[in-house]
Amino acid sequence: MNETLKNRTLVGLAVLSAVLFFGFFSSCSSARHQKASRDKELAARLALEERSAKFIQERSMLEEKAKAKEAEAAELKAALEVSQKALSQSQQVNQSLKEELGKMTKLNESLEEQLRQALADGKKPKK
Repeated sequence: MNETLKNRTLVGLAVLSAVLFFGFFSSCSSARHQKASRDKELAARLALEERSAKFIQERSMLEEKAKAKEAEAAELKAALEVSQKALSQSQQVNQSLKEELGKMTKLNESLEEQLRQALADGKKPKK
């Protein structure tokens, strides 16, 4: 009986060892899969962070460009207003010069008419 007990104990220990070996192997395999999964997730997070940083940087550059364009547009608008005022003043000056020219032309015509009249009166025979 002593021998049977030894054999049973030996078989029990062998089975327990086999179970523990497969449990250890399964645990190592599971840990390897979890590590691979964690590494993939970490790589994906890093890629997303890089893309996010790139987009943030690109957005800030675009905002700076937009502000520069807005400032340029404001400068151009101010220059346009100055040009329009200068044009308006030039048009007013031109209009007043045209009016003056019209007055001078009428005065010149009147003087020419008076001169013709005076010449015509001077050539008439005296009675």
